[in-house]
Amino acid sequence: MVSKTMSNPTVNTIKKSKGKVLVAMSGGVDSSVAAALLVDQGYEVIGATMQVWDYSNCDITEGNGTCCSSLDVDDARSVADKLNIPFYVLNCEAKFKASVIDPFINAYLNGQTPLPCVNCNTYLKFDHLIQKMKELGCDYLATGHYAQIHKDDTGKSHIVTSTDDWKDQTYFLFTIDPNIVSKLLFPIGHLKKPDLRLIAEEKNLVVAKKKDSTGICFVGNAGYDQFIKNNVSKNILDTKKGLLKRFPSGEVMSTHEGIHLYTIGQGKGLGMTHHEKLFVIKIDSIDNTVWVGDEKHLFFDEVDVIEPHLLSEISDGETLNVKIRYQHKGSLARVSKTETGFKLKFQEPQRAITPGQAAVFYRNQNILLGGGWIKT
Repeated sequence: MVSKTMSNPTVNTIKKSKGKVLVAMSGGVDSSVAAALLVDQGYEVIGATMQVWDYSNCDITEGNGTCCSSLDVDDARSVADKLNIPFYVLNCEAKFKASVIDPFINAYLNGQTPLPCVNCNTYLKFDHLIQKMKELGCDYLATGHYAQIHKDDTGKSHIVTSTDDWKDQTYFLFTIDPNIVSKLLFPIGHLKKPDLRLIAEEKNLVVAKKKDSTGICFVGNAGYDQFIKNNVSKNILDTKKGLLKRFPSGEVMSTHEGIHLYTIGQGKGLGMTHHEKLFVIKIDSIDNTVWVGDEKHLFFDEVDVIEPHLLSEISDGETLNVKIRYQHKGSLARVSKTETGFKLKFQEPQRAITPGQAAVFYRNQNILLGGGWIKT
């Protein structure tokens, strides 16, 4: 289902348009300013919001750190009206469940730590919206991601990191089809958050002081463990119970209520008392064993990466900057090709390399080359 609000676009077409662009508007300040900047720059702008989740089924307060809820849709529509641009609402609940929710739950049930934002980008923002962009005859798709597009000397477009190091979101973009990079616009990638909010205030956008979306948009206040409990039968969860064992001796420390309650590097909520600090070292989904041990056992300098996706070619054995989680600063690693992907050899051991997360490659610390999934 698609609903549409059509404002009078005359104001945006008085000057010769720089092109027609579909802007993904989540109802937050980032995507709202992105749309506003494109209008100022002379593009013919169309706004679109994906309604991906029924927030009446969870304990999230709509519009308070979420995205794409009914209140967020209203905020996006208000911004579109303010900017005098056409606006669409796209019902993507079924695709979101199949492509984001279900893999998220399955990953935890298999002892992994998922990356739902990557799946959302892969199957919705840069797939579903690309199709909508084409249907509407648009030249570009724009989002409010903190990233930038730069062209090299040959004219090829590359995704590069944003000016705001703390907010940079290129880590979540490694699965983008390289053939569409030249059709993407990231209008806020050169800004830092305080400056962006000032622009929103100057333009009197209703979202200027709106709280940022944080965490996983669909999980709710009770946390991911309660979300899984609410969406998986008790019989299935009971099959995920097992033992906590001391690494590497195999000493049984206690029982646990399910491998989905643990992630690599976790040091709290282990469900036992011990005279020394212990951490989750690894999770075995075959027999549901959660291994705990000293922090030193969390450090490794090698990791296998599977299901690789590259935006640009890399040389076998090339040394690249690699991020193994979103807030990881990145570390130099030799990237060697294997039959199933890549083997990474870090120059320094890395803490808590976690299956289900991505290893994302950069050249010169800022050019996004692609990445793959950390192997169990």
